[in-house]
Amino acid sequence: MAENDSKHSIENSANKEIQKINLDMFYGVKAGMTRIFDETGNHVSVTVIKLVPNYVSQVKTCEKDGYNAYQVAYCEKKENLINKPKKGQLKKACIDSNLYRFYEVKIDDVNAENLGKELSFDNFKPQTFIDVTSTSKGKGFQGVIKRYHFSGGPATHGSHFHRTPGSIGNRASPGRVFKNKKMPGHMGDKRITVQNLCVVEINIENGYMLLKGSVPGGKNGFVKISKAKKK
Repeated sequence: MAENDSKHSIENSANKEIQKINLDMFYGVKAGMTRIFDETGNHVSVTVIKLVPNYVSQVKTCEKDGYNAYQVAYCEKKENLINKPKKGQLKKACIDSNLYRFYEVKIDDVNAENLGKELSFDNFKPQTFIDVTSTSKGKGFQGVIKRYHFSGGPATHGSHFHRTPGSIGNRASPGRVFKNKKMPGHMGDKRITVQNLCVVEINIENGYMLLKGSVPGGKNGFVKISKAKKK
């Protein structure tokens, strides 16, 4: 009986591996930063990315939707927090997890048999260059000194020019403020892409990936990892 159980477990694991699909991007979670030491003993700063399951939730074709793409779902929630349309879409794709975030990956050739399959991380082996996209940390409403590193004015001798931007206009001609003038405003909270980062290590069993350097966004934020376009 023990041998039969072991055979069944091996077969089930093999079937799960068959069900995975390779794409050039996926979504993960920024877990934080740490440091490691390479073979020569040099200290390397790395960002830890938590690997979360990504599943193909819909297959879009030119005949039906006008273009070829895979819709991929990720990020699990409690079942009572998922609305019925999303539950129906996941049920149609035979996905048991309660996922609520979706994105699309345009592909030249799609296969309907990939519906419900999990994304594989085989395309992101160590020494692979990738691009990371995420939303940067929001800093709120800031002045020009913090936002654009203006030098400001003198702090003493009766000066009334300290941290203000100074004159923003021109004379009677053209008599207006030019577009894109650097002024106080909302800082951060923008979608930023950092290119050509290197994968230092990937551990699928423990569910993490190490990227050399820093990536935008705060801790526990979602990041899009894709193959580097300029490498």
